[in-house]
Amino acid sequence: MSLWEGRRIALLGPLHPWRGGLAQYLQLLGEALEARAEVRAVTFTRQYPSLLFPGTSQLDAAAPRPRFPTVAMLDSIGPLSWRRSARHLEAFAPGAVILKWWMPFFAPAFASTVAALRRRGTRVVLVCDNLIAHEPRFFDAAFTRWMLRESDGYLVMSDAVERDLDALRPDAVRSRVPHPFYAQCDRARWPRESARQHLGLHGDVALFFGYVRDYKGLDTLLEAWPHVRARRPVTLVVAGEFYERPERYRALAARAGADAVRFIDRYIPDEEVEALFRATDVTVLPYRSATQSGVTHVAYALGSPVITTRVGGLAETVREWETGLTVPPEAPGALAEAVVGFFEQGLGAAMAPHIAASRETHSWEALARSTMELIDRLRPTRGWA
Repeated sequence: MSLWEGRRIALLGPLHPWRGGLAQYLQLLGEALEARAEVRAVTFTRQYPSLLFPGTSQLDAAAPRPRFPTVAMLDSIGPLSWRRSARHLEAFAPGAVILKWWMPFFAPAFASTVAALRRRGTRVVLVCDNLIAHEPRFFDAAFTRWMLRESDGYLVMSDAVERDLDALRPDAVRSRVPHPFYAQCDRARWPRESARQHLGLHGDVALFFGYVRDYKGLDTLLEAWPHVRARRPVTLVVAGEFYERPERYRALAARAGADAVRFIDRYIPDEEVEALFRATDVTVLPYRSATQSGVTHVAYALGSPVITTRVGGLAETVREWETGLTVPPEAPGALAEAVVGFFEQGLGAAMAPHIAASRETHSWEALARSTMELIDRLRPTRGWA
């Protein structure tokens, strides 16, 4: 009998063909766990109702499929699907169910699905991206408490989230883990010059990456850009889908001058991410509020330093002057100074070896080990021989 035989883990949440970092995280964690347990998953038939999703599509059918068995069964607003998902998972009788937790909206579906499994000895582990939503709604507190009542252990990836967990559930069993780098984006297909030629970029280039919402502070970055351009001809690439009206952002960009800002206003699929980060010099996250962001871990995986604001857990991901720089939020002058200083002092080359050295501690294998150790501490009474 192998060391891991008889250990069963279920994942519940977004997975292929659902797009974005949440689905990628669950898939990569599940694949790392396969060396330690039998892994199966249930994903959504419907994730967000169209009323709550401002983008053009929630799917990326071209993304790689998980290696472990995955069934699309859960409708976020369909109670009958919650029962079917619970029965499906019960037939597997896992020792643990792992959920990615980022929005209280999903509490009814998630909590209803796992409640009966917990009563039979399965432990529920939340990977906590945000315990308090970026854009709060009236039901958030009640829904969050509901999910916490149906959870046993927590994986937290920043001081900010851990403080929120202490406030909501001070007795929580948790493991503090570093967010892994999204190394699957690094396929060694795009040397820097080839990527630049492909995208038509040259000179100094900074990148804002990801979907655009107010809390991400793109307006602050665009307000800073005329000050940057007054001192150095840096091009800003804004790559990601707008989840709100783009006109005000384009108006701000125009103040920086022609060709100062380039918009790629759409979802960036995995196969384009590597070229984009290879072609740019630094990734800028000017958020006005956050707990953490997967963007930093895409950037580091592809060797890009980060300039970010000191909000939530974002600054925790940066070792000052080694992997990036931090500035106050909503401070265009400080942000401009950091961007100009980065290029004038040649910090990209100086930071490269520090970023490369971080890969081992920010691996999916390390996260899988910590996850298994946490489940051991929770002592499932089935599915964990």
